[in-house]
Amino acid sequence: MAVTIKDVARAAGVSPSTVSRVIGDHPHINDETKKRVRKVMDELGYHPNYQARSLVGKSTETIGIVMPNSATQALQNPFFPEVIRGISMKAHEHQFGVYLTTGITDEEIYEQVVSMVQGRRVDGIILLYSKTDDKIMNYLLKQKFPFTVIGRPSKNAERITYVDNDNIYITRQVTDYLISLGHKRIAFIGVNTEYVFTIDRLEGFKQAHEEAGIPFDQEYIIHEQCLKSGGKEGIQSFLSSHEPPTALVVADDFTAIELMSYSEELNITVPDDISIVSFNDVPLAEHMKPQLTSVNIDIFQLGFEAANCLIDLIKNPDSLPKRITIPAKIIERKSCSAINK
Repeated sequence: MAVTIKDVARAAGVSPSTVSRVIGDHPHINDETKKRVRKVMDELGYHPNYQARSLVGKSTETIGIVMPNSATQALQNPFFPEVIRGISMKAHEHQFGVYLTTGITDEEIYEQVVSMVQGRRVDGIILLYSKTDDKIMNYLLKQKFPFTVIGRPSKNAERITYVDNDNIYITRQVTDYLISLGHKRIAFIGVNTEYVFTIDRLEGFKQAHEEAGIPFDQEYIIHEQCLKSGGKEGIQSFLSSHEPPTALVVADDFTAIELMSYSEELNITVPDDISIVSFNDVPLAEHMKPQLTSVNIDIFQLGFEAANCLIDLIKNPDSLPKRITIPAKIIERKSCSAINK
């Protein structure tokens, strides 16, 4: 026979309503009582019926996670599993579950979000990205539904709680680092102006050039779409052009690793012939030959803080919007060197 909430209450010496409040992590229940009740729940093997609780309390104890494209594609990028790990860790602390979007097209993802909101399948939503014109973000604002964003919103930032790095500042630092090594022909690889973080990074890149008195050359900006359409041949042509860059700032580590492979095929040596620095600092970066210099953006903490802010917003709907900045730092390894004059 299934263990009931009354069985837990009897064994713990409290009322059933107190057990219910412990399950909901009510702030008015002291920690000692919470520990005692949870211990009894474990001993009796009691598992709360969250679906039933959601019907009564209008709460699902579930966070919706929206990715920029299908789960299959997104999870191939190491950023997303790590940021979801951060979200899940904080969600687990508060006994929240997570619900991932699985749509492939933008329209499918939008329809899933509408279904989550209208069907009250989740208590709040985390967007793992910030686009320049995001239909989903506009919808959530209009519905006054709790949500947080990983990335700086391009519009209505004062109304939205978001977690981000200072992408302008860290990219200026990265570019300054290469300039200090004597580089003047520096390319930025993998720009996608649909996403705010790349716009900010490109701005930091430009600022560093301006402050150093180095002319900004648009030809050294390679967009993500060009990488996809031009492929290996396009990059090889770029790297072996008449005035090739001597250093690259790359949007993410996996693209940088791919470029290092192309360089090897062209007999271009990293870092003797070309220096490379990228973003995300995935574990593979330090195992490359040469080891890849990368910016650690603390992906886990981005997710952890986004979930923390969302749960606070769910529990305190009138709380003011927050902006949380997660520090980023350059991890110097072996893929950059002073230019050979």
